[in-house]
Parts: sequence; C-alpha cells; structure tokens
Amino acid sequence: MLHGNSIRILTGNSHPELANAVAERLNVTLTPCTVKKFSNGEINVKISESIREEDVFIIQSGCDDVNDNLMELLIIISACKGASARRITAVIPCYPYARMDKKDKSRAPITAKLVANMLAVAGCDHVITMDLHASQIQGFFDFPVDNLYSEPLMISYIKRNIPDWQNSIVVSPDAGGAKRVTAIADKLGVEFALIHRQGPTRAQNSSERVEVLVGDVRDKVAILVDDMIDSGKTLAMAAQSLKEHGAKKVFALISHGLFSEAKMSMVEDLPIEQLVVTNTIPQTKHAEACSKLVTMDVSPTIAESIRRTHNGESITLLFGDWAEGAGM
Repeated sequence: MLHGNSIRILTGNSHPELANAVAERLNVTLTPCTVKKFSNGEINVKISESIREEDVFIIQSGCDDVNDNLMELLIIISACKGASARRITAVIPCYPYARMDKKDKSRAPITAKLVANMLAVAGCDHVITMDLHASQIQGFFDFPVDNLYSEPLMISYIKRNIPDWQNSIVVSPDAGGAKRVTAIADKLGVEFALIHRQGPTRAQNSSERVEVLVGDVRDKVAILVDDMIDSGKTLAMAAQSLKEHGAKKVFALISHGLFSEAKMSMVEDLPIEQLVVTNTIPQTKHAEACSKLVTMDVSPTIAESIRRTHNGESITLLFGDWAEGAGM
C-alpha cells in the first residue's frame, strides 16, 4: 500500500515512552522499527514497513547510554535514507554532547559540532531539539534546526503549582543561565537573581570556588532554573546558598534531568521542596527513588512541532513571543 507524504514516526531504544506519547497525540501509529545488538555490540536496524516518499520523524534522545543511542539514531537515519524517505527529521529532545560546544581550553574537542557533522553525513534533513545548552549549536548545521523551549511549560507549572509564586524570585545557579531566568522573571513579573561562582583569592589559599549571590532572596520563594542537571553538585550548592541567604522555600525547575539513580538519594536530602524536570529523558526510575521529583510532559510540544513541520507551518508561533523575549 502506498502512503505518500504522510507522517511516519520511528524510534530507537532511548525513550520509547515519549515516542509513543507523541504518536498518540498525532493519532498515528509508530512505524515498526527493531533495533538490536549483535553479540559483539554492533547495532542492527530493521524497518518493517515501506517509508518510500514519506515524511519521517525519528525520536531519539541523548540519554543513559548516550553513545549507543547516538549510533542507533545515525543508523536509523541511514536506513531511512536508503529506503527513499522523502524527508528525514531527527527529533532529539536532549542533544548529545551539547556541553562540548566550544573550545574552552587547549586541544579540547568541539564534540557538539562533530555530532552535527555525523547527522548530516548519515542523511538527516532537519533537526528538532529542545533547550539546547548553547543556542549557537544551531549554527553547526547546514540544514534547518528548530530549538523548542520548555520555559513556557515551566511558567505554567509555576503559576499552577507553586504557592505564593507572586512573592518569588527566579534564580540562575550560574551566570550562563542569566538570559533564561530574566526572560522567565519578566513573564512572571517578579525579580531575578544569579549565583556567581569565582575562584578563590590568594588570601583564601584554597582550591574551592566561592559562590556570590547577586540579588535579594530573603523571605521569598526561590525558583532555581537551569537547563541541565547531571551530578547535582551545582543544584546542591545553589539550594544551600539560597537557604543561607534567607529564602523561605526553594523549588528547582530543570529542562534535562541527566542524573543517575545513585544520585537520587542526594537530591532527597537537599533543602528544596520539589525538583521539577521534563521527560526529554526517561524519569520513571528516578521518580521511584526520589519523592521530590516531579516530571513535566513535553510530548504535546514535540507533537505539535512535528505536525507544524509536516504541514509547513511556523514553529515560532507555537511559542508566541517567547522566542524573541528569551533572546535565545
């Protein structure tokens, strides 16, 4: 049976729950795609239906076994290219190696650019991702990249689930997130603050870094916002600093929760009320290990971006004036 230019959604093993949720919202069924390993670790892909001249979207996030997931994505793209798909879009909710976006020291690799090159060579035509660690990563590609924002979801969550949010202050745990927190603070009509980390002075004679809080959080609800949490050390430092400076309560909203289950006990002991993350990365195991963890569903945003891409509609309109206001 010939389909011709319909939406076809494939997925590897990184996040099948998200792929199923997106497909359900689009009222389409996932195209059968089996991704297995040979005994020596090589990845084998089998697409069980024709995708000739179809608009293919491959949902694969950079999580857990990031190298395996990236290789799965590249092989699926190559298989779709060889199967004569009309257009191949890689939907990567959490872009792998996004933190390696610049040469910050001698002989350091710019791995985010390498990933972009590999996607292009595999045959990718378009990338949809969410909350890139650095927006300039979009410039690593010679084809369209749509960077979706989770901040509107965060604003909605704050208004509905954080008591006394009108008396809150939005805080960035480092200077790099200043644009993000100022944009969110402006939308909420509240103040913002940031934590500046600097090296020790000679008088301190220490290898530890010093944290300086810029802004007044006393007797306010502090809302920490960041794009990524991995080891949790930055979050722990920031939460402790806010409590020491008199914050009434501390909430944390993070785009990508990369942490492993072993670190969840540390999160449980932090002086925060809730740690809110999106499901760009599977969070089921993490939620079972930490009562403070709350997950926001990004499948409606991803599904709508896929629908708009397929129909040739603007994705910017999906976020209203957020894209301009965020300055990202």
